[in-house]
Amino acid sequence: MNRDNSSCDGEIHPKAIEGMYLFNLRKFFEAHEELEIAWNEEKGEVRDLYRGILQVAVTYLHITRGNYDGAIKVYKRSQRWLESWSDICKGINVKQFQVDARNVMNEVERLGKERIGEFDISLFKKIQFFTAEDGGESQHAPSAVLGEGQHWICDRCGNKMHEKNCKVTCPNCGNRFDCSDLNLYFD
Repeated sequence: MNRDNSSCDGEIHPKAIEGMYLFNLRKFFEAHEELEIAWNEEKGEVRDLYRGILQVAVTYLHITRGNYDGAIKVYKRSQRWLESWSDICKGINVKQFQVDARNVMNEVERLGKERIGEFDISLFKKIQFFTAEDGGESQHAPSAVLGEGQHWICDRCGNKMHEKNCKVTCPNCGNRFDCSDLNLYFD
């Protein structure tokens, strides 16, 4: 399939951004919901890219639920929507996303239907993307987004972190840092 990669110019649909943030938090069902909105609202060919990403989210959801057949089926379907894009499209590192998803599926196929419950979720890699608001800085895992005010998301386990007196701690895994160590600026 030949793609009109001029559709890769411009900004990412806001719902696709939300979906990718949720994907990076391993909230695959919620990611699918947001990406589906972007896919339905988008008018250009790039809607196929959003559809491919949302189907990988569904694939990963099937994996976490131990549904081998569902994971294989949906992943195969996702490939038709993910092929022939530029390596980077709308700030999304499509090439790396495809490599990461293929690595996940290689492991799923290696484990097979009987052992899919042994899948190591650390193989789920974050979507690498950036938005115009980021000034071109990659957002592998957003450290401050979601909701009102500033919220920190643990880059180890994906849970919400808590800040007190500039000390940010993950209650789930214990990951900690001092906010003064960050080189982030917020308006």
